[in-house]
Amino acid sequence: MSEFTAEASAGPKGDAGPRVDVVIPCYKYGHLLPEAVRSVLAQDGVDVRVLVIEDASGDGSADVARELAAEHERVEALVHETNKGHIITFNEGILDWAQAPYTLLISADDELTPGALQRATQVMEDNPGVGFVYGHSVRWVTGDPRPQVRTGRWKPVVHSSQSWLRRIYSRGSNPVFSPSVVIRTDLQKRVGGYDARMLQTSDLHMWLQLALYSDVGFVSGVDQAWYRVHGANMSQAYYDKDAGLPDLEMRKLAFDAVLERGRTVLGDAQTDDLDQRMRRALAREAMLRVKRADEKGWELGDAARLLANWAAEITGDVTTIPEWRTMRLRRRLGPLGQVVRPPVLSKAGRRLRQEGRTARLVRVGT
Repeated sequence: MSEFTAEASAGPKGDAGPRVDVVIPCYKYGHLLPEAVRSVLAQDGVDVRVLVIEDASGDGSADVARELAAEHERVEALVHETNKGHIITFNEGILDWAQAPYTLLISADDELTPGALQRATQVMEDNPGVGFVYGHSVRWVTGDPRPQVRTGRWKPVVHSSQSWLRRIYSRGSNPVFSPSVVIRTDLQKRVGGYDARMLQTSDLHMWLQLALYSDVGFVSGVDQAWYRVHGANMSQAYYDKDAGLPDLEMRKLAFDAVLERGRTVLGDAQTDDLDQRMRRALAREAMLRVKRADEKGWELGDAARLLANWAAEITGDVTTIPEWRTMRLRRRLGPLGQVVRPPVLSKAGRRLRQEGRTARLVRVGT
């Protein structure tokens, strides 16, 4: 059981069900904002109110926000005179404005699927130790028709704090898309707001912090949100630069910060275990990027060296990483590595692993 336990219930419910405060930050997405708001107001089984925070887009988005507030009594609009950036805007909504038992932060270019809030809040109503709930978000490429979503029967899945953290640190990446995440407001305020140091991984950092103090719920079998993908997505540049090394470094910063905060909660043994899992996962991804480029004949140049050096730095011994061994084998085989059959490659791989073990034994012996 997690350290966090909600009081007997999430708090008073409105006539329509549990109360949920929804924060919608908007920067130059005024043309998409009405659909995001509509998807929230159309939710059944919950009592919602909405705050649109328009961050000085200067493109007419502020007028759209004001019009929506004038049209719907459950919608408020806050318009910044100067641009404050996404972190300050997020925190203004979730910390200063939200008061209902549950809070959702959703971008103006994303949308909820029908019934998403009712499903998420039901998981927390039925499981007082669960501090936040998420579900699958369907990627929606701008310009494409709206993707179909799964509806109908669903089931709740509850992960203990420890098991969920172990799973995420072992994969080294963020499996949670923010439009589907509904959080207990008291836990949100206990953890605090988004951290500006994290830049592109502030959401990953937030989910990990929440999981330090609570169990985690997942809505299985249906889709909870549409997540729009387009050229303006803030994280895109991080994946393109230096073969994605800045993205890996930023993820490590988020993982490290949570371990530093959570050592007293988790204890030294679990903290050290999570740290090793994370380092290995990120190193494997770094070497996988080099390996894929090598297989396809892409010239990464200095980026390949930077990725390999970084993997070695965070693990202490990059030769233990399977992707490094495979890449080294391919380079040994030369052109043959492109056509050699899997059994031959496996035999060569076993020989290479044995060489590595022998080399490590020699190092230990000296």
